Amino acid sequence: MNILVINAGSSSLKYQLFDMVRERVLAKGKVERIGMETAMLTHEPADRPELREVSEILDHTAAIRKVLRILTDPKEGVLRSIDDVHAAGHRVVHGGETFSGSVRIDDDVKREIRRLYDLAPLHNPGALTGILAVEANLPHIPQVAVFDTAFHQTMPPASFRYAIPHVFYKKHGVRRYGFHGTSHQYVSERAAELSGKRPDELKIVSCHIGNGASVTAIRCGKSFDTSMGMTPLEGLMMGTRSGDIDPAIVPFAMDKEDLSVSEVNSMLNKHSGLFAVSGGLGDMREVLEAVQDGDRRAKLAFDMYEYRLRKYIGAYAAAMNGFDTLIFTAGVGENSALLRKTVCEGLTFLGLRLDAEANERGGGGERKISTADSAVDVWVIPTNEELMIARDTFRISGGRPLQENP
Repeated sequence: MNILVINAGSSSLKYQLFDMVRERVLAKGKVERIGMETAMLTHEPADRPELREVSEILDHTAAIRKVLRILTDPKEGVLRSIDDVHAAGHRVVHGGETFSGSVRIDDDVKREIRRLYDLAPLHNPGALTGILAVEANLPHIPQVAVFDTAFHQTMPPASFRYAIPHVFYKKHGVRRYGFHGTSHQYVSERAAELSGKRPDELKIVSCHIGNGASVTAIRCGKSFDTSMGMTPLEGLMMGTRSGDIDPAIVPFAMDKEDLSVSEVNSMLNKHSGLFAVSGGLGDMREVLEAVQDGDRRAKLAFDMYEYRLRKYIGAYAAAMNGFDTLIFTAGVGENSALLRKTVCEGLTFLGLRLDAEANERGGGGERKISTADSAVDVWVIPTNEELMIARDTFRISGGRPLQENP
């Protein structure tokens, strides 16, 4: 069974085509600048060099048509015909309280995704556009929505409610939803497999540290608490997002600098975090290079970033009365040995012992970086949200359990 995984934004979409018999990627790529004459398709078959094409692609329906055309191209493609695409899975950022798991898409699901636009105005509209574009090109295949928020629907009210008037929760759905759920679920399940244990035997702190970053406390295989809130702005300091701040700063800044709601929202999401503290460096690689060159603002930015991450890990240790597994994933989490080293050196009170050589070892891939006598197992596990989406799509669209496949 071949499954097309789509992650659609307002002017772009990413895709991966999976052969679910072997759980392998046949091809992947992206379409950028949708709506322009200079739109670009980047296509990468698993066994051939990358291909790039620039052409006019006016909307997402045309973008999907272009993707299907390249997937079935006699020279560059990997399928004989579009009939070999059997189902499509979509990443949808926000499922609100409605969706606690992945679902097959029907008219009711599409209406609910649209109703949730207010909670994810930058993401849900793009996702629905992608769903409709696949529907226009492949009307007979099943489609599945996989929500970033779904994994966190197991949080108890003490974790997800805010201490504000009840009417905001009841009428407007103001609460903690959390994000990166598909990633946290994948790496936590993978950590259990690598440890030879069941997910319900572990207490895990999962750190998804990329340009956007979140930490999740996972108890018995279920999300117990997470750092991102009603939106992805809450929680850790990130590449360009502020993370936690005193809420009174918002009206103060609006008054002092005569900022509109839109302007202060842009400030907190696009001009804060590492970018603001370092003086314009929003990428951790750039920050670390500047630190090596003796840049004091970059050093402060790194110190704040690491400290806030470590503080959240400590909070979740208290929330779960300890934990036995710590996971680093996503771009920074997988690639910054210095960040992992600094964080772990501040957690020795938990009995955590880092294997310095394993931590410094490059090459990527899954690896344990704690010592044999460490009370906490520390893992680096590359995330694979697309595979999780493909697995859920396979299951929900009628595919047999993977162990039954030849």
